[in-house]
Amino acid sequence: MSLPGRVSSETRAAAKSFLRRRTAVFFTFLFPLLIVVIFGALVQTQPTGGGLFTEAPAYYVPGYLAVVVLFTPLSRVGSEVARHREGNRFEKLATTPLSRGEWLAAQTLVNVAIIGLAGALVLAVMVAVTGAEIVLSPLLAVFLALGVALFCGIGALIGSLADSQDGVISASNAIAIPLLFLSETFVPPYLLPEWFRPLMDLSPLTYFSRGVRAVVTDTGPSAEGTVVAAWPSGPEPLFNLVVLAVLGAVAFAIGTIALPRTD
Repeated sequence: MSLPGRVSSETRAAAKSFLRRRTAVFFTFLFPLLIVVIFGALVQTQPTGGGLFTEAPAYYVPGYLAVVVLFTPLSRVGSEVARHREGNRFEKLATTPLSRGEWLAAQTLVNVAIIGLAGALVLAVMVAVTGAEIVLSPLLAVFLALGVALFCGIGALIGSLADSQDGVISASNAIAIPLLFLSETFVPPYLLPEWFRPLMDLSPLTYFSRGVRAVVTDTGPSAEGTVVAAWPSGPEPLFNLVVLAVLGAVAFAIGTIALPRTD
């Protein structure tokens, strides 16, 4: 069987495995919508004149999308790796033509499809609930795919190092929750201490946030909180796209190497 055939076959198997887990399907699609409703409708519609959630609704698009781009690959791929380890499946995988990279590529493709659907649903609900004015760009789909690939690689690394599925969930949350709020998603940089702002460049999610915000909005906040022109088609989204692609390739390679050959 050819490489495309092997990846395609494993992708179908991974998709069926996901669909059989109804709880995973439920929370993959429902949890982000709850975030949109809570923060977008209940909080966003009661501005206080300063502080959190007082920017234009479109500013928070990267944050809402990050909920699925970040949490879902980390927990799903990490848990899948942990299940394979507990069931000695990697030992069986070593006897087949399917390589570890091909296995991770199949898992990534499934996550790209799932999160693409969840992301589209999040955007639709957000626009309906908050009235956000966004620009739909083909680059948005590219950012989503690269972000998913990046965190699938990190999820594979977590699953390879954690001692159990419970350990995967704990480690995933410990990584995802700080990144979700400290990567230019829900909290604008000017609300954080000045000494901390350069550290945000160390988060891979920051480049996802900056790029997505640039391609879906016509305006963005300055360091003082005032509104200035953004770069929907300029170098800013392309720079973040390149950085995200490089980080994604590195994370995928490390995740592939970390996958056990045997159990």
